[in-house]
Amino acid sequence: MEHKKTVTKLLLAVVCMFGFGFALVPLYDVFCDITGINGKTKGRYELSDAKSMTIDEKRLVRVQFTTSNNENMPGEFRPVVSEIKVHPGELISVDFFARNPTDKHMVAQAVPSLSPNEGTDYFYKVECFCFTQQALKAGEETRMPLRFVVDKDLPEYLTKLTLSYTLFDQPDAQASMSSDEASLASNE
Repeated sequence: MEHKKTVTKLLLAVVCMFGFGFALVPLYDVFCDITGINGKTKGRYELSDAKSMTIDEKRLVRVQFTTSNNENMPGEFRPVVSEIKVHPGELISVDFFARNPTDKHMVAQAVPSLSPNEGTDYFYKVECFCFTQQALKAGEETRMPLRFVVDKDLPEYLTKLTLSYTLFDQPDAQASMSSDEASLASNE
């Protein structure tokens, strides 16, 4: 009888752990919203909306850019300019540099984060290399554009925003290429 109770408790623990595993992503999102960690920007913004926005020329906001590579991602990834000052409402263009030093074709995905978290509602990307995966041939280097607008309604106390990108290797994207595409990519 004691063995049945123990087995039942262990099975219940396994089911709870399995359920908790599924709940981790939404729980992490809630945790990030509460603590301000991993601030996600508002995403894509239409160019017509950005061009029609009025510019607040009375104030400047510092926007810093930082980058890092995931531990499995070889190569160089950095902002061309590490910091700029922008007028809220102004459409800004900056570039990021990436280089594949390996002898293999790679596919990368950049994941953005903005801090402080309060700024995420006011930072709009019009064009960003983070919207799609980036294919880099062996030895290739490229400049990747970012066009953004800091909304003029950004609270006055927010005078500095930091946009961080982490570059991740996407081996599944490389593996899903047909053998002809992979052959073509390695021969170019």
